[in-house]
Amino acid sequence: MIWLEAWQHVSGGGGCTRVIQQGQVLEKGGVAFSAVWGKMSDKAAQQLFMPDSRYFATGVSVVQHPRSPMVPISHMNVRYFEAGNGEAWFGGGLDLTPIYVDEVQARWFHQQIEQVCQQHDPTYYARFKPWADEYFYLPHRQETRGIGGIFFDRLTVGQDGSFEQLFAFVQDVGQVYGRAYSTIMRQNRDLPYTERQKKWQLVRRGRYAEFNLAIDRGTRFGLETGGRTESILMSLPPQVEWHYDFNPEPGSPEDATQQWLRKGVDWLSEVGKKVAEM
Repeated sequence: MIWLEAWQHVSGGGGCTRVIQQGQVLEKGGVAFSAVWGKMSDKAAQQLFMPDSRYFATGVSVVQHPRSPMVPISHMNVRYFEAGNGEAWFGGGLDLTPIYVDEVQARWFHQQIEQVCQQHDPTYYARFKPWADEYFYLPHRQETRGIGGIFFDRLTVGQDGSFEQLFAFVQDVGQVYGRAYSTIMRQNRDLPYTERQKKWQLVRRGRYAEFNLAIDRGTRFGLETGGRTESILMSLPPQVEWHYDFNPEPGSPEDATQQWLRKGVDWLSEVGKKVAEM
């Protein structure tokens, strides 16, 4: 089933949301575009570190929840803000949430991102990869959402580059996401899996839902500014499970993945050395 809906924002502007459910590869996936403007409450502006309660915001968000536990969950978002005081900036990021971490694929995924960053600014990957580790993190679980990627916010027009330079970068972020994730999806989509692996997928999806509902700034911004609820919560997985005090069996494949869910993994060199020794 595929939905395509256009919607209007309560204060100005609107967007378009396309969602697929019960596909052969994607159990649920969505792409959302929005361009909205208005005035948020002073409290919301303070919580979101906005310099002015008046705003214009536009962006694209993509979240994919595959049917198979062998295909990672993926996310990409790029956005542009203008505050009422004239300040303007770009933000965004992309990350990968494998149900089972494949070290070779994780390293390759980060290599693709690093190459794109190098084309725009040699410091970008070194700055934005740790930022992703900090942002895509569940402090109440003391674990990262997945293997990370990059995250950046408030790349300010005039201070961090011209509008054209920063816009070109966020465009390339979107392009590398499509190329890299499609490649991994094709490699893994037909791999066999067991009922145990499917159960682990539902547990990991629960962690994903926790992050999006409790921590994600985009979700908070959309809800605080009266955005369309269905589009904002598009990112949530179709099915999840929570089990009281659940811990994977020591030494199991699930435990091996759990060990990778930490900040500061150097996927380009540390993991590269490990892969070379295999």
